[in-house]
Amino acid sequence: MKSGSNLEKVFVNGHFAVTSELGPPKGNDVSVIKRKVDFLRGYVDAVNVTDNQTAIVRMSSIATSAIAVQMGIEPIMQMVTRDRNRIAMQSDLFGATALGIKNIICLTGDHHTFGNQVNAKNVHDLDSIQLINMVKTMRDEKTLMGGEEKIEGDIDMFIGGAANPFADPFEFRALRTAKKAAAGVDFIQTQCIYDMERFKEWMKMIRDLGVHEKIHIMAGITPLKSAGMARYMAKNVAGITIPDALIDRMAKAAKGSDEGIKICIEQIQEVKEIEGVHGVHIMAIEWEHMIGKITEMAGLLPRPKVE
Repeated sequence: MKSGSNLEKVFVNGHFAVTSELGPPKGNDVSVIKRKVDFLRGYVDAVNVTDNQTAIVRMSSIATSAIAVQMGIEPIMQMVTRDRNRIAMQSDLFGATALGIKNIICLTGDHHTFGNQVNAKNVHDLDSIQLINMVKTMRDEKTLMGGEEKIEGDIDMFIGGAANPFADPFEFRALRTAKKAAAGVDFIQTQCIYDMERFKEWMKMIRDLGVHEKIHIMAGITPLKSAGMARYMAKNVAGITIPDALIDRMAKAAKGSDEGIKICIEQIQEVKEIEGVHGVHIMAIEWEHMIGKITEMAGLLPRPKVE
């Protein structure tokens, strides 16, 4: 085992994994974390703890992940290269593993101009692929980046990354995931899937490259709450495509939120049948209280107990 995390054990034992997300509070109010943990506990195998997502200042991913550990739910700590150089990231990895965090997602991060600190400066000392390789080196070689200095202790992390099958140029998207696999990633979570045909085409490219046999692919699912949300995401969120037929279906529904859940369940059932998909990552943005209903309706409960 690379880290001995629950998520790693679920994969190793051949189960279809389920993860979700927990956005930290915009302050130090621990009750926000507790409320979200209570919504998610028992319904997922692990929970992504976002790192100042969309460049908006929130409680740190490390602190929130450590609190989640104390509350009995397994975190997947997100780390973005936007805000830290390699010194800070390696230092943070020492601290995170010392606090009992066993999973990490390595990301570049949204540009700072999307957030609430528009005068900030991006760092980007490393990109996400270099960060993946740095964590792998720290774990497997037990040295700092560059390999010259031994680490005191073990950096046992199950390493994750992200993939966007819907960004352009499309023909390079599977190759980029293959690069992350070569750099040392253990699992990949994809961008929200609404264009299922394009996702299936991307998965075929992943299989043709043999990537699905080296790492675990988790399909990203985000339930739509309304036709307005679908139209906004289709127009304004980079790297997301939503077919017009799906938007029309939401618009014609008697209650958009119910239709969004129904579509979400259908999507989960569909990706489960795709060769090489080993799990789903359900991103219920500020809708964490619906995760229990979604996982139950999708037949994903009970979650496996693994040793």
